[in-house]
Amino acid sequence: MSTVTTPAPVERRESLDFIRTIVKEQTQDGRYNGRVVTRFPPEPNGYLHIGHAKSICLNFGVAEDFGGICHLRFDDTNPETEDMEYVEAIQRYVRWLWFDWKDKLFFASDYYEELYDFAERLILDGKAYVDSLNEEEIRQYRGTISEAGRPSPYRDRSIVENLDLFRRMRAGEFPDGAHVLRAKGDLAAANMKMRDPLLYRIRHATHYRTGDAWCIYPMYDYAHPISDAIENVTHSICTLEFENNRAIYDWLLDSLFNEPRPHQYEFARLVLDYTIVSKRKLLQLVEEKHVKGWDDPRMPTLAGLRRRGYTPEGIRLFAQRIGVDKTNSRVQIDLLESAIRDDLNARAPRVMAILRPLKVTIANFPEGKTEWLTADYWPRDIDKEGTRDVPLTREIYIEQSDFSETPPDGWTRLRPGGEVRLRHGYFLRCDEVVKDPATGKVVELRCTYDPDSAGKPSGAARKKSAAVQWVSAPLSIPAEVRLYDRLFTVPDPEDVEPGKTFKDYLNPNSLEVLQDCRLEPSLDAAQIGERFQFVRQGYFIVDPDSRPDALVFNRTIELKEGFQAPGREEPAPNAAIARSASRATESSATPTGADNATGSVSQQRERARAANPSLAQRYEYYTNVLNLTPEQADVLTGDVAVADFFDAAVSRHANPRALANWTANEVVRELRGRSIDQLPFGGVELAELVQLIDQQAITNAAAKTVFAEMLANGGHPAAIVKRLGLDQSLSEADLAAAVDQVLAAMPAKVAEYKGGKTALLGMFTGQVIKATGGKASPQAVQELLKQRLDNGAN
Repeated sequence: MSTVTTPAPVERRESLDFIRTIVKEQTQDGRYNGRVVTRFPPEPNGYLHIGHAKSICLNFGVAEDFGGICHLRFDDTNPETEDMEYVEAIQRYVRWLWFDWKDKLFFASDYYEELYDFAERLILDGKAYVDSLNEEEIRQYRGTISEAGRPSPYRDRSIVENLDLFRRMRAGEFPDGAHVLRAKGDLAAANMKMRDPLLYRIRHATHYRTGDAWCIYPMYDYAHPISDAIENVTHSICTLEFENNRAIYDWLLDSLFNEPRPHQYEFARLVLDYTIVSKRKLLQLVEEKHVKGWDDPRMPTLAGLRRRGYTPEGIRLFAQRIGVDKTNSRVQIDLLESAIRDDLNARAPRVMAILRPLKVTIANFPEGKTEWLTADYWPRDIDKEGTRDVPLTREIYIEQSDFSETPPDGWTRLRPGGEVRLRHGYFLRCDEVVKDPATGKVVELRCTYDPDSAGKPSGAARKKSAAVQWVSAPLSIPAEVRLYDRLFTVPDPEDVEPGKTFKDYLNPNSLEVLQDCRLEPSLDAAQIGERFQFVRQGYFIVDPDSRPDALVFNRTIELKEGFQAPGREEPAPNAAIARSASRATESSATPTGADNATGSVSQQRERARAANPSLAQRYEYYTNVLNLTPEQADVLTGDVAVADFFDAAVSRHANPRALANWTANEVVRELRGRSIDQLPFGGVELAELVQLIDQQAITNAAAKTVFAEMLANGGHPAAIVKRLGLDQSLSEADLAAAVDQVLAAMPAKVAEYKGGKTALLGMFTGQVIKATGGKASPQAVQELLKQRLDNGAN
């Protein structure tokens, strides 16, 4: 069997996310003359991980959807951490995800001369100065959230002195840390990022591309927006942690470029259960030998996921299913695993493998005889064809777990005196059990087979018997099989208890190596990277450690979460995680998906709905009417109090998707064993908070601050916002005045717009937002601008 070498189509997108909605509106308005240029801008200081995959899919996907192009740009402004090894690896894995930047490969280091020239221009315009405070002094002068910053004693240096010092910085006259170049921002700004942000610092370090040509290097917040503008990027799409950085982005581009210029838009980053993506912490795992390298199949790096057997199509399917939101939330790892299973289901041929062999001798099968049975590679519901022949001999192996000497009620597999069907073959009856006299362990079964039962339908008595996998003992091939599980025992390894670190939650059972596995002989020709489904076991891939005489398989994923075959006595594969995940399952409503002693949390919620028709009805209503995902509805309807909380929120503010995200991922996560009724606020207050976000009265970052205050002391969000000075709302009168002021100051541009140059709408929007200190909603600004410009008023 050969591996698939072309990308498979992903599921059709039913509706536009908010990013694509913005892009669609702007292309229809004629902004950027219909161009759409995005970019994926990694720093070459580490390996790509599953979080990057979401950003790659979004940036390249938006460009594809609107007939544009996505640039791959390396923001390589830190010479001390960057390396060509990372550059090559990043390119390799963007291509692996089936994305193509064509000829648009760029490096920020290629723009160093232009970036320097722009910095001199800021100095000449009186917008930047050389500061000689040290790092600690800069921090002290910047002030606090409640206290404005103080001007540096060097802030008022003359343009001539600043220019001289900056040129001497470039010439290498000063040691590291002696001076920095800073923008003249607003020292009283609520956004502390704007309190004279750093633009350049001195670093006497060798850069992996430019060598020792430079000893001053631009800060990321400086190089990033200007690089976007140099490349004529239209939509700079980044994650929410850069929301406050947008003020620097806008300030720099407004100071140096005219509209239409790039604009920044933020989306929620991927926060996946049982996973960390911090480069620093992943490096710790590698350096301290907790894993075997960056491509260890337990790692969330794309290299690790690829080696584990994840497919690029499955990862793209996952990115599409989770969508693009404005609010950070945790994503259950079940969603990733489900997407991978769905992709592999139609990709991986079915074969038989025995991981823990138990010898079976078929007493009435002739010695020395080999009977070749035809077996399908694909089940009937997969529209593919293909068969292979598997050999049946007198001695075979079955799974140890497919036999029980004292089976429980309902057991359908082999027992003393009982029958099973050998998959693709005959019925087999167990006549004798052979044990090791020293240990009492079962070491062999002696059986007889029904030679007339192959290919014939089962009788009534036999229909209750299972069909088990098996391999020929003399003709099977040996293999090492590595069973991988989740790397951490808790959904949020970053949420550590006092005195612990994230490493205290490493799963000691994340890898089990089985040395004595036996495979059907058709796998003798399996190639590295080829994927298979071992029937009734899971999906597996041939590992690069394989040799011609010693195959190694990695388990990609089990057939389903917590898979447990009927009648199986040993714990399900994730039981070890369940036992150590008690902290995550204190509340029956916690959306973790981890197992515990009475079943998975999701199963507990299913039982709650089965016992309470009201909860079951609400689940149907949430999914069918409110269009929530099944995962959201599951969390919200596992407990009456949680459902009541959510209903109260929806009754106050009609944005059920956002309210579901906040309830399931923020509120429930903070319960920690409490009932939701014990919180110092209710659904109505949560709705007020989400409404403030939707009205763009506060940023997402500010909302987190308000939410933390609500958890600690209760209260109404609007009052908390006012008390903490987080309000960014703008009255209609103030907005109208700002719009009129901008239009009155630019009569020539207004005339050009009315003459058909409608792309100027973006420039007007940016100027109004700048005039309002960033408080105006872009949508509201554009609506009012169109009214003024189209009606002839200004």
